[in-house]
Amino acid sequence: MKMEKINGVNRDIKVEADLRLSDAAEARIEDLMHRYPCSNSALLPALYIAQEECSWLTDRAIRWVASRLNLPLAHVLEVATFYTMFYKQPVGKYHIQICRTLSCMLCGAKKLTEQVRKRLNLSAGEVSGDGMWSFEEVECLGSCGTAPMVEINDTFFENLTPEKLNDLLNKIEKFKPDLRYSGILEELGKGLEGFPKSSVW
Repeated sequence: MKMEKINGVNRDIKVEADLRLSDAAEARIEDLMHRYPCSNSALLPALYIAQEECSWLTDRAIRWVASRLNLPLAHVLEVATFYTMFYKQPVGKYHIQICRTLSCMLCGAKKLTEQVRKRLNLSAGEVSGDGMWSFEEVECLGSCGTAPMVEINDTFFENLTPEKLNDLLNKIEKFKPDLRYSGILEELGKGLEGFPKSSVW
């Protein structure tokens, strides 16, 4: 096993040959590589594919992306750790990201955080015992005109109050809608009656 210091942290850069993603994921990577003449341009969607397959970006998944795109491991790691939409540790089935940047903070993001903390009895970065919930506070999610907002998996919920957020969490617990990858599969989010995905309340 070889160690490499990346961003001041010793990381194992042993190439894992046993990481296998689905045929569908491999086909999507092949499509990306043909679509983009520069591998760097395919990096973000490739990391999404790896995350969808692995639920979060393990070191093995990051190495897989670096290998498939023929990019330096340090560069892929830098990109993966910069963006909050890439999970660097296990998250719950429903991962709540609470935007805390200026517009959201002025419009009540702190109250949303307190509501989530109290409702789920979790601290940021923890996963509930049943694996259903996790949350974190993140920087700007680009929805300043409809603040405050949260992103659950990759679905936006905007113009929230603590009461609306609590109602939303109750609905998710009851209906268990599939909110993951809504940018790819438009039918996701069904079952969340009254709370259409990306709705502006």
